[in-house]
Amino acid sequence: MRGHFNISYPGFTLDVDLTLPETGVTALFGSSGSGKTTILRCMAGLERSPTGFLSIAGEIWQDEQRRFFLPTHKRPLGLVFQEASLFPHLTVQKNLQYGMKRAGNAKDEGFEAMLDLLGIRALLGRATDGLSGGERQRVAIARALLTRPRLLLLDEPLAALDMKRKLEILPYLERLRDELSIPVIYVSHSLDEVARLADHLVLIKDGSITATGSLTDILARPDLSSAFAGGVGAVLEATVVAHETDGLTRLEFPGGKLYIAGGAHAPGSPLRCRINANDVSIALSAHTDTSILNALPATVIAVADADTPGHVFVQLRLIGGESLLLARITERSRQALAITPGLSVVAQVKSVAILR
Repeated sequence: MRGHFNISYPGFTLDVDLTLPETGVTALFGSSGSGKTTILRCMAGLERSPTGFLSIAGEIWQDEQRRFFLPTHKRPLGLVFQEASLFPHLTVQKNLQYGMKRAGNAKDEGFEAMLDLLGIRALLGRATDGLSGGERQRVAIARALLTRPRLLLLDEPLAALDMKRKLEILPYLERLRDELSIPVIYVSHSLDEVARLADHLVLIKDGSITATGSLTDILARPDLSSAFAGGVGAVLEATVVAHETDGLTRLEFPGGKLYIAGGAHAPGSPLRCRINANDVSIALSAHTDTSILNALPATVIAVADADTPGHVFVQLRLIGGESLLLARITERSRQALAITPGLSVVAQVKSVAILR
């Protein structure tokens, strides 16, 4: 998937070049007003960039050099905004059927599977004004997907929901990510949502792209710490291996193992873990006289100034794999331990957050 958009408004200019995966969830992340939604609207054809270009799986949707622009209603895409925008005079089932009819999906292809995927079968006969916010968004996503799109665009779909409703819908979004074979573009300024859902990350600031790459690589880059404020850290994809007799659960991932409290997930379950840079300390050798259970051999990759005086970020690559961690330590500690790129160290992980 490739795109180029250049569009100007009074006081703001968007100028971006994008090359994105054809599957999985790509998050456009940045502060309010950075240009995330404008990019989404350009992809949807709701905004026309004078020099724009967009191709999806080799199919051209816009090429201004050739004076070609496919209008929104002819683009095979699904679009969901913050507000679900369901038809209030129709039931849930008729809302879904309307979307299918508009897309020429007269045979109800995928209807039954979508009901189960998004957990909305019990809602079919209900009026949309009686649904919760999370239910409305699930119905809106189902309606978008039943149009058989080649691209799904989600513009901050959880922004209008309270925390309870967000936690209700997030597992369904994870299922979409794992089961859909089309690209999903997810706009958000919530790092928690992005860390839980995204595979690929694009950082947007003032109408420009500051970084793009896999979620795990971007989150662990010390030079991008200012984009994430207090949420700087790394994400690891792990697997539940065993539940220990002392109440701990052992996880394994490329480059090591982690012990976490609790055992809600069955052995073999995949887990996405987030480790904040504040929860990682560095030692020059392994210690047995410490309460920290998770000690991972690593190599220092980079050192960069942190966003607080007297601190630095240290990027680490765990030995035995390509997994990355980020540690925030004091400059005094860096000097005392002589931490420089290439040094072999031990990363001590004090806390692990389970994202899913």
